[in-house]
Amino acid sequence: MKKKGLFGLFSIALLLNSLSSFALKTIEVISPDKRLTVSVEVGKNIFFSVHFGRSVLLNPSRIALVINNDTLGNNASVKNISNKKISEIITPLYGKFKTLSNECNEMTIAFDGDYSIVFRAYNEGVAYRFVTTKTGNAIVGNEIAAFNLNGNYSALISETPKLTSWELPYTSHNDISTIADTNNIILPALFTNKTTSTRVLLAESDIRDYPGMFIRRSAKAITGYWAHYPAKTTPYGGDWGMSTSADARENLIAKTSGSRSFPWRIVMVSDDDKNLLTNQLIYKLAAPQAIKDVSWIKPGKCDWEWWHDAIIEDAGIPTGFQNRSTELYKRYIDFASDNKLEYTLIDAGWSNFYHLDKSADHIDIQELVNYGKQKNVGIIVWCNATSLVANLDHFLATFEQWGLKGFKVDFFDRDDQIIYQQMEAIASKAAEHHLLVDFHGCPKPTGLSRTYPNVMNYEAVRGEECSKWDTTSNPTYHLQVASIRMLGGSLDYTPGCMRNKSKAAFRPIDKGLPETMGTRCHEMSLFILFDQYLAVLSDSPSEYRKNKDVMDFLSVVPATFDDVKVLDAKLGEYAVLAKRKNNDWYVGATTNWNSRTVTIDFSFLEKGKKYKAEIFKDGKNADTEATDYEHETIDVNNKSKQTIRLASGGGAVMRIYQVK
Repeated sequence: MKKKGLFGLFSIALLLNSLSSFALKTIEVISPDKRLTVSVEVGKNIFFSVHFGRSVLLNPSRIALVINNDTLGNNASVKNISNKKISEIITPLYGKFKTLSNECNEMTIAFDGDYSIVFRAYNEGVAYRFVTTKTGNAIVGNEIAAFNLNGNYSALISETPKLTSWELPYTSHNDISTIADTNNIILPALFTNKTTSTRVLLAESDIRDYPGMFIRRSAKAITGYWAHYPAKTTPYGGDWGMSTSADARENLIAKTSGSRSFPWRIVMVSDDDKNLLTNQLIYKLAAPQAIKDVSWIKPGKCDWEWWHDAIIEDAGIPTGFQNRSTELYKRYIDFASDNKLEYTLIDAGWSNFYHLDKSADHIDIQELVNYGKQKNVGIIVWCNATSLVANLDHFLATFEQWGLKGFKVDFFDRDDQIIYQQMEAIASKAAEHHLLVDFHGCPKPTGLSRTYPNVMNYEAVRGEECSKWDTTSNPTYHLQVASIRMLGGSLDYTPGCMRNKSKAAFRPIDKGLPETMGTRCHEMSLFILFDQYLAVLSDSPSEYRKNKDVMDFLSVVPATFDDVKVLDAKLGEYAVLAKRKNNDWYVGATTNWNSRTVTIDFSFLEKGKKYKAEIFKDGKNADTEATDYEHETIDVNNKSKQTIRLASGGGAVMRIYQVK
């Protein structure tokens, strides 16, 4: 017995010594296609690095989490290491793919001190997250997330000195050293290796009960930065929106449970710009669906009055903001019904801003809901976040009682822990009341729509509304958004303007009927380029009635799809996509301010089948007269090719359907 005891002690000592020495070595996990490698070094600190083929993308970059004044990652002691292969099919409720292949290799390193770090290597990127198993509550003082890019990089980023806006244009830096070290960079953020042209995008997923991450440039690396926990908030904005500012903050970033998973930190990698338009890594890493009954969740398209100041020239009654009424909104419901749009969105002004259970005197929401039911059109209303969360259960119960289908909630204007708590509570409670959610004036999306698929859209984009004020919502920006911001999820962009202008002719118009930059066909192509699961049409019903063939196309183009083929793309310059819904295909070609010729190869069509392709393309004069377009229908099959010229700021769209 004594000999067995001594042998057991000797074995344990050997094991501990093995783990201790192993912890000083590099531990690796490799992507399924073996192109990406995550290397983890454990010693006095924890570092990770990333290799792409033979190239080093990230030099050793520090990882740590400060909880209850203890820095997890300092003098780390490895308990055990486990590996597993993940191979599964995810079936989204809706989106641009019917199914997603979730393939990666996972490595979990468990440490003494009740925590572990999970690393995953996908073909499209790598990710890691902390997992803690501590008892009681936890104060997160800070997190250290460094991204030490190896080599010379340029950047295409949205940046701000504040922590309150996500609707900003992209700034190009030929070298990351020119980024102001005081600026906060909004995720996803794109960096390009100037030697290899490899794209590296930093992002995050699955933010639950935690603040969102910005990044900043430091002397040695790109580093994560988080809004600290608010100590005091103050309302501002008066009647219009009433948001809250954090006037004082505590010296910590989160108050949370000691036993939990923390957000994923993501490094996406691509050497082909086409892949940026289909990368679903943020969605894959988010928590699975939390709603059991989803039968009531219906994506779709929507008309809306705000952008064009509620002006309907042929309404036969007074229109405009000053004349909003129950009868005016019935005109919008009629238009939606006539054009097979699923919803009508009623923006700010239908209610008291603080008492969302009361309609304004001139608008009867209940009557509009009832009228919409007769027309098979659901009603969605606007509200401000501060008022909504102040009495969340009551207001959502009222919305459900009225028969509303959803709401657009606006003016969050922060992304500290409290805001993310509020946004998840809104999503969860809205699901209980069978209500869709459109987040506006909000942080960027990070996968919550997978967990709560009643969350249809996020703004966090410089949408079409900005064309009322400046030139930032332009063709180049559209193509940047599709490859960067849209990695996080769908957009509340609101395209659809019929007063299209060239770069030289465009003028911002705040009041009245605004214009947009780019050609008519460019504007139409945004319904294919962008993911918009509640696709809101910006312009007036009277404008669409003037352009019946265009509206006929917008009536049939789906809000969601079953498959996507990226036929060609170059970041910020052009994109050609084919999206399938059932047996029909929709092709969109979009260019920046440079005119170009694109060739559509129809080999994605089913072999042996005959098809018709209805085509809208830029007219001969579209470079200067942006509303000029040509409309034709041709025969195609999977051997066909079609060359199309795109004007400056131009585009083209197709609807392809089978014929016998």
